[in-house]
Amino acid sequence: MKLYNSLTRSVDEFRSVEEGKVRMYTCGPTVYHFAHIGNLRTYIMEDVLEKYLRWSGYQVDRVMNITDVGHLSSDADTGEDKMLKGARREHKTVMEVARFYTDAFFADCEKLHIRKPDTVQPATGCIEDFIRVISSLIDKGYAYLAGGNVYFDTSKLAEYYVFNKHEEEDLLVGVRDGVEEDVNKRNKNDFVLWFTKSKFEDQALKWDSPWGVGYPGWHIECSCISMKYLGDFLDIHCGGIDNAFPHHTNEIAQSEAYLGHKWCNWWFHVLHLNTTSGKMSKSSGEFLTVSLLEEKGYDPLAYRFFCLQSHYRKSLEFSWEALDNAVAAYDKLVARIAALKDEGGSDEEGKKALRDAFDQAMGSDLNTAMGITALYDVLKAPISDRDKLALIADFDQVLSLGLLAAAEKLRAKAPQQESDPEIDALVAARTEARKAKNWAEADRIRDELKARGIVIEDTKDGVKWKRV
Repeated sequence: MKLYNSLTRSVDEFRSVEEGKVRMYTCGPTVYHFAHIGNLRTYIMEDVLEKYLRWSGYQVDRVMNITDVGHLSSDADTGEDKMLKGARREHKTVMEVARFYTDAFFADCEKLHIRKPDTVQPATGCIEDFIRVISSLIDKGYAYLAGGNVYFDTSKLAEYYVFNKHEEEDLLVGVRDGVEEDVNKRNKNDFVLWFTKSKFEDQALKWDSPWGVGYPGWHIECSCISMKYLGDFLDIHCGGIDNAFPHHTNEIAQSEAYLGHKWCNWWFHVLHLNTTSGKMSKSSGEFLTVSLLEEKGYDPLAYRFFCLQSHYRKSLEFSWEALDNAVAAYDKLVARIAALKDEGGSDEEGKKALRDAFDQAMGSDLNTAMGITALYDVLKAPISDRDKLALIADFDQVLSLGLLAAAEKLRAKAPQQESDPEIDALVAARTEARKAKNWAEADRIRDELKARGIVIEDTKDGVKWKRV
């Protein structure tokens, strides 16, 4: 498998630390509001990656955090906690908001056929782990206490901007976020590991720590949760491209300072879903959710199909017209599958060639568009319907488009072909006459059937008849 690595900025042959096993970490949601479909594009593509790895024979252990504390309204560690913002909006406690939107997130994932990670850990359940790692970073000289907060000292690093070679001036906090720079920092790129009660007095969730009553910063939670459940080496870390800086950059800084060695080999970033007005976000006015899609009559799996038609490293523009086109294509695909019959022999060589083509597409930097093309190639292949259905089921372990279930549902809705031995015999005789190019006889039988009130229709799936 070849996969793009944001760290090396190249497509490389994937190799896990331990042969046959992949330790995979996913940045989970900050559960202060519903996930919008732009967020969910990232989780869909991460899901495809995980399922393709499993399909390829890897044992995958996947961990996801739930951010229920510490993520401020600015990624530069400024503003109010997003969870507190949600609690104020809805007149609930922070934990009530967290539980509600965590459940809503996983309900959306289920509708989109996104597999729930093996381990899901809310940040509020790992406070002791955060304190332990932060204490070690202080002892190692990588962190310092200033103005009541604990900061990571980026000046101690040989390299900080690991994903992009930005000029330092381009990443000034004040420039990026329109806020005042934190005067407690020794260096403008330093970031908060722990906030104390000296700041944000109205913070709802606080814990005792060696540095005073407070709460963790956002960046420390992913490092600690990953190390707690996956150990000191990580194969793949996933997230949206907007997390590359500063969140993932800071994760690498603190994790490798704590461990003393390289932490994660592969970084998998999914690009934005945009609207015609720009990047989709909760504050942009284009707050589109799975529930809204359903209210408008769209099957969530049609949105998944829409996402898979594009490469994860390309920005994808959403419009209702584009989604309608995806719906039409998905419905046609399902209809073609519904027309297949579970019959015929098995062509193992033919099946292997088609399976290899799908494997090659998905193994080429997770090219889902080509993976779908390989699915269409199965429908066109000179193999039995039974083999086609088996391959579709196989590929859909990765694509998770619910194709066979949708086809079965369509078949159940379709009117059943009426059976009448005499009529069936006449239809069969007409078919044989057409094969023999005896057009006069074929027309005579057609006219006889018409006189009996029978209409016949020649389709690609054979001759159908009905009474009128």
